[in-house]
Amino acid sequence: MQRHFGKPAEVALEFPMLLQRIFAATMLLVCAGLALMAWPYQAAFSYEPVGPRAYPLLMLGLMSLGLIYMLFRPQATKHTEEEPALDRDTLVKIGLCVALLIVFAGTFEPLGFILSSMLIGIPMARLYGGRWLPSVVIVTLMAIGLYLLFDKAMDVPLPLGLLDVLEN
Repeated sequence: MQRHFGKPAEVALEFPMLLQRIFAATMLLVCAGLALMAWPYQAAFSYEPVGPRAYPLLMLGLMSLGLIYMLFRPQATKHTEEEPALDRDTLVKIGLCVALLIVFAGTFEPLGFILSSMLIGIPMARLYGGRWLPSVVIVTLMAIGLYLLFDKAMDVPLPLGLLDVLEN
């Protein structure tokens, strides 16, 4: 028996939905595989009170919830004219963001969390249109606040790097 889709416009609307559902199902399987790999992980020692597997499992769980929604939602995601175009300027911004994150990963230990966050956060804020003074003030306060939240309140140690002399 041959399936009849109806008008060509209906076929055009059903195909993106099918692709989105295939993508969601595939990524859901990847999340399940990664969760199976992360579940038995036990570190010989742990600095965090919850252990090293809680974060990946939490992230995979949140991703899975979003993917389940994508899998069963009634309509395909539709792009509007208000969204930025994927032109050269947007691709350059994406490339610079990736480069800044790589620099952050490389400077995290030697410079410490606060300085590396400032080093990356200020150019990132400027890249997306932030003015100099608000960018410097907000990124600095956020870096210090996040350090205190993780290191003091949540007892998750972060490196101080060059600021190690400030620690008692």
